[in-house]
Amino acid sequence: MSTLKNLPPPTGGYRGRFAPSPTGPLHAGSLATALGSWLDARKNGGQWLLRIEDLDAPRCTPEATGQIQAQLLACGLYWDEEVIHQSQRQNTYQRALKRLYGLQCLYYCTCSRQTIANALAKLGIETPRNQEMVYPGTCRPATLISDPTESFGQLQRAWRIALPPNCHIEFKDLALGSQSQNLNTEVGDFVLRRSDGLFTYQLAVVVDDAEQNITHIVRGKDLLSNTARQIYLQEILGYKRPEYLHLPLVLDEHGEKLSKQTLATQINTQDEKHSLRELRKAATHLGLQNLPDGENVTIAEWLLAATHSWRS
Repeated sequence: MSTLKNLPPPTGGYRGRFAPSPTGPLHAGSLATALGSWLDARKNGGQWLLRIEDLDAPRCTPEATGQIQAQLLACGLYWDEEVIHQSQRQNTYQRALKRLYGLQCLYYCTCSRQTIANALAKLGIETPRNQEMVYPGTCRPATLISDPTESFGQLQRAWRIALPPNCHIEFKDLALGSQSQNLNTEVGDFVLRRSDGLFTYQLAVVVDDAEQNITHIVRGKDLLSNTARQIYLQEILGYKRPEYLHLPLVLDEHGEKLSKQTLATQINTQDEKHSLRELRKAATHLGLQNLPDGENVTIAEWLLAATHSWRS
């Protein structure tokens, strides 16, 4: 995939990525994330990859994948390597799961959400609506073992990572500064493969970032709470920890994050004029200043100026 003229070629060790879920076309929030991650890669003379996170097959469509790619190209956001699709990498995630199982880090779980909610209620713990429930360890065995004959083929049971005591993760976000999370008290043993056989985002993203040698992860602030879990998985799997930069979210008129679930309007990329208008709105949200605003500015010229003004 060719890069824009006048931009430095990707020669450095920096490798970034944009990883949308194809449940619908790009909206203003997803474009802001794409632009921020692209600018950070280009500013650092690095490579920018596109990964399609289509693990949740019932919600993802080929049409949305095509739309997303067309919208990115219309905005001049070219990627540097072949696009990968998580739906085609099931065997890779299965190998990682087996590796963790061999390390005696996993156990299966048959709890439903209601079962977990009931267990927490008995402990006097109420989880606010739309907030993740901390798993109370209902199915965790007293002793973790690994059985070489385990095939992970049985459905109707999930597989959870068994956290060690006092699993406290600290990291520095390039935008937000020092961060920390106690996984035991704020998350609990979390799922790596669901009872329906689908691998979770937490496992897939860690494996993909490692195999693609991603050095910098630039994404929305809504994913900040996932970072400690992913760092823990990186550590136990022996992967290098990438740098993290979480961007501010684009909110709707109700102060809620723009999302496809709330029917966020897709960006208009029908021609260069409209695409540039969408890019300018995304840049304003990201805090970029002193960018060319003339009528005759091309997308390539505008992106070059945006790259020069980008600050990590």
